[in-house]
Amino acid sequence: MMTVSLVALTACSSLVGSNVNVARTGDNPAPTVVPQGTEPDDAVLGLREHPRIVAAYGGVYEDRQAEIMVARIVGRLLAAANQPNAKFQVTILDTSEVNAFALPGGYIYVTRGILALASDTSELAAVLAHEIAHVTLRHARARTDRTRQTQIVDRVITGIFGGDTSTDATANRTREQLAAFSQNQELDADKEGIKFAGKAGFDPQAAARFLGVMSRFAAFSAGAASGGEGFLSSHPSTPSRIETALSTARGMFGSAEAGETDREAYLSAISGLTFGDSPSQGSVVGQRFIHPANKFTFTVPQGYTLQTSQSAVVGVAGDGEAVRFDSAQVQENMSLTDYLKSGWIAGLKAETVTALEHNGLEMASGLAQTDQWFFRVAVMRHNGDVYRFIFAAKADSPRFQQGADATIQSFRPTTAADLAQIRQLSIRLVTARAGDNADRLAGQMADIAGGRDLFYILNNLYPGDPVVPGQRYKIVGRP
Repeated sequence: MMTVSLVALTACSSLVGSNVNVARTGDNPAPTVVPQGTEPDDAVLGLREHPRIVAAYGGVYEDRQAEIMVARIVGRLLAAANQPNAKFQVTILDTSEVNAFALPGGYIYVTRGILALASDTSELAAVLAHEIAHVTLRHARARTDRTRQTQIVDRVITGIFGGDTSTDATANRTREQLAAFSQNQELDADKEGIKFAGKAGFDPQAAARFLGVMSRFAAFSAGAASGGEGFLSSHPSTPSRIETALSTARGMFGSAEAGETDREAYLSAISGLTFGDSPSQGSVVGQRFIHPANKFTFTVPQGYTLQTSQSAVVGVAGDGEAVRFDSAQVQENMSLTDYLKSGWIAGLKAETVTALEHNGLEMASGLAQTDQWFFRVAVMRHNGDVYRFIFAAKADSPRFQQGADATIQSFRPTTAADLAQIRQLSIRLVTARAGDNADRLAGQMADIAGGRDLFYILNNLYPGDPVVPGQRYKIVGRP
């Protein structure tokens, strides 16, 4: 998923042409001349879903250097794709997930996570060209039937949680999954994207190279208990895909390396890019979630893996348990017990609703049950806002109850010591010196969990590999 919007960047328009718009916070423009092959219904769908996608993936990430770079790349790719009059909106999403996708009507999305993982302009061009190819190949029309299933998703979210499907992150992500392209469509987009990138003057072998990097990162993320979700979860398995991409590039452009990579310019453009959790969305520190802006924190039991988005924090345990934490609009004069009983969650057992107080905060809890799930639900007020925990398991148990209770009781205002635990990280650049190797540079990330392995992946290196004196490499550290 990629969102790089250049709207209202007048200084950029003379550089990249008027056919590429990079979105900034508050923008919700529609491309005025949609790409060839776009159906009217598809254009409406893209316009409707754009703000929901942005909300589900942490909002728009604003970084002028990165925006200009992305816009320039897209402009070149559109010329190579014979789309001189099409209007595309590109959005950079403020999430660490490694993902990219396109919506009908000329909307392209890229995450800052994928910007951090790429190492040169040709690798990012390969990703962007792949998404443009989905549009030019009219894949959006071929998936219309599955997109219509979003109506079912809307009913499920509304019926079970009483949620607002225009802002619910789960509904938005399910929409994306339902609208996913088939594996054949993905492979066709690979081939067409390689053609666009090579024709635009970028290294056509970058697609195969970057697929390998993404595969390594997905394995690393899974080992770090993030589930390895993202771009590869909805795309074909990578080993054969990498080989196919490499043979396609060689068949079209020859076996010798050719085309622009412009590694140094790319690294300069992403220097300072936020890495990992965005402070504005709260930070995960081990089993804890800390929100510095709203000044609260809580801790989940061991075995849960926390992930954040703009609208929710989700924790998943390997034994079939999950927890969702979010906020809700509740009238000040409504008691929390009345709110729990107001019908926003199905299967609530009204007799179990109880008023609580922990850490000086007003709370309420209750139990709910459906055909397949057992829920423990809690709500609390903090600084005038209402927050919700929804714990789900296939069946109730003493351990499940204890874990839910401990999490609820851990919710409290932050202290200075809590805030000191937040480590805002960003991409930094280091220059290799004579005598350096990959291991020595990786040591600069030793204080980050999994930092050494992450260094190798971010720079597409392996332990023991030589590095080039005078060349810059990515590390992750404090700004």
